[in-house]
Amino acid sequence: MTPPSSPPVAATPPVDGPCTPRARHGALRPLPFDAVRLSPDGMLGAWQGRNRAQVLPHVLERLETSGVLDNLRVAAGRAEGQFRGFNFADSDLHKTLEALAWEAGRVPDDQPWEAFVGAAVDLLAAAQRDDGYLYSHVQLTAPGEELTHLRWSHELYVLGHLLQAAVARARTTGRTDLLDVATRFADLVDTRLGPDGAEGYDGHPEVETALVELYRLTGERRWLDLARRQVDLRGRGLLGSGPFPPAYHQDHVPVREATEVTGHAVRQLYLLAGVADVAAETGEQALLDALVRLWESAEGTRTYVTGGLGARHKDESFGDAHELPPDRAYAETCAAIALVHWAWRMLLLTGEPRYADAMERTLVNAVPAAVGLDGRSFTYSNPLQLRTGHDGADEQHPSGRLDWFACACCPPNLARLAASLHAYVATVTDDAVQLHLYAAGEVRVPDDGTVLRVRTDYPWDGRVEVAADPDGTPLVRDLVLRVPAWADPAAATLTVDGAPVRLDVRGGRVTVPASPGAPVRTVVLDLPMPVVALTPHPHADAVRGCVALRRGPVVWALEQADLPDGVVLEDVAVVAGAQPLDGPPAPALGVPVGVRVAGVHRPAADAPPWRASGTVPLPPDVAGGTPLELRLVPYHAWGNRGPGAMRVWLPVAAAGAGTPDDHADDHPDAGADDHGPSAHDAGTAPLPRCGPDGTAVR
Repeated sequence: MTPPSSPPVAATPPVDGPCTPRARHGALRPLPFDAVRLSPDGMLGAWQGRNRAQVLPHVLERLETSGVLDNLRVAAGRAEGQFRGFNFADSDLHKTLEALAWEAGRVPDDQPWEAFVGAAVDLLAAAQRDDGYLYSHVQLTAPGEELTHLRWSHELYVLGHLLQAAVARARTTGRTDLLDVATRFADLVDTRLGPDGAEGYDGHPEVETALVELYRLTGERRWLDLARRQVDLRGRGLLGSGPFPPAYHQDHVPVREATEVTGHAVRQLYLLAGVADVAAETGEQALLDALVRLWESAEGTRTYVTGGLGARHKDESFGDAHELPPDRAYAETCAAIALVHWAWRMLLLTGEPRYADAMERTLVNAVPAAVGLDGRSFTYSNPLQLRTGHDGADEQHPSGRLDWFACACCPPNLARLAASLHAYVATVTDDAVQLHLYAAGEVRVPDDGTVLRVRTDYPWDGRVEVAADPDGTPLVRDLVLRVPAWADPAAATLTVDGAPVRLDVRGGRVTVPASPGAPVRTVVLDLPMPVVALTPHPHADAVRGCVALRRGPVVWALEQADLPDGVVLEDVAVVAGAQPLDGPPAPALGVPVGVRVAGVHRPAADAPPWRASGTVPLPPDVAGGTPLELRLVPYHAWGNRGPGAMRVWLPVAAAGAGTPDDHADDHPDAGADDHGPSAHDAGTAPLPRCGPDGTAVR
């Protein structure tokens, strides 16, 4: 492969990020891509650093060994051989190129991969046919059948990722070489499937959001029209059935009529991200209504406590409402990433903090769990429980992370998200700047020259200090801070330039006005982070009688590695009424504070599969068990100390009458009330019983 012949074209500021609406139908506007810089000391900044130092080099190695580059070399006539991998393997390269483009914009002074990118663009151009078609699988295995098997071919899906990579490269480096290649392919699709062509859409949505972004970059209306056409046609059953039903492809009902998320989780979420992009440019209320309706279906009934989505290994799909089994959770990594994309677009459209809450939950739990601390090991599915003795021979549900997959969609997807994480931190309006994700770093507002320095150890500590640059101007716009849904507004405090201010939370946010008469320099929002016990919805049968522990936005898990020798994880329960507390740090996992709670160990190795009783028994109590303190790790850090059992949802054992409680000092108020707190957010671990109003009963 030869270096690129296309000279760099000076990028004109501002540099747009992954999602930059042209129209003003939305409530919020994203900042330029280079407006936010994350500190390497914070969780998100450290993640970006690991992505650059370990993940990206590893992904580049695997593009070579997996056959992705060889497929294109054969298509270009530069090598001989057979197609290797899944039919959509080209997209692994495209997502990697997008990640490298965002890295080039994030660290413009150090671009170690430009030679690789230039050579890859040259290879893609050589493999591209004269009519613009570029999809190595069809070119090598089924020439002459282009765009004729859209139900399963993934041709437009691959085009979508190619377009996103090209847009990112054009925005961050000013180079249009990849854009020229991608646009030629899009031209062909517009001719064949545009308003004057056949009616067709891809079985795997993704191209919709990419086409809208191409429109945003170029200003050519035809790309927005083509994206809208893809949305308008879907649901008419044009894809047919077999081997999967129409709902698998979201082809069972028109988008505007859909009432619940269904089918393949990643496809559904990518489609909804694209629909949100179309709505942002057209202002169509019917699309926004459908998006909100489907959000409530996903968020209210089909989302794991970690932010993962997709309950079934079969069809990689959503299940029924509240079908959320922890040990059989599929929760594909790409689905969590797609949720971030969709939530960001909903946040821009509506300005509602609940979408930022969902982004935060997913970005501190489900998504980072998918990449190991070594940056070279990954998960495809993300269970919330791994049983002792689990057979992890299948790469779709292994006993730990793997360095690659036969279907390798997730690692390069993680890379492109991590490289652009900072783009999701803040937004602006004409009169305010909004902080949505709390991370140490710097936020620049180019319109007025404001520079905000954020100091925080979030998500481990709830103190967030936002200070205007001491050498610059004070706040010019109002500052809007999100008060997360997990936080108790009554316990939170706000100070402005050292003076306490009443915390007036409205719609999940607090506004600090910029006052020319009394210029604001420093704002401190303090969100206490007690450990709380979460109890599941009564219809979530798989985890009935269990609790999950959360501290701030972080969900915690119990690992076999933290239990005494001889103690099997399945034999451990949390003591009802126990107050979960902060625990010791785990420096090896990058965790500065832990979580601990009183538990009990009752071996069940010799117990029969079931026991008979003449009456319905009470839940098991701790009598006869051995007290022990359970120490948990963040869910996102599980599996970094070798294989072993893990669970997020922990069974609860009742503190039986007359049973001494060795941990009473940890929770002196346990058992003091007749009724516990809300069944969804409890300060202590309740008994696994619920009253008719859904509250836990002691």
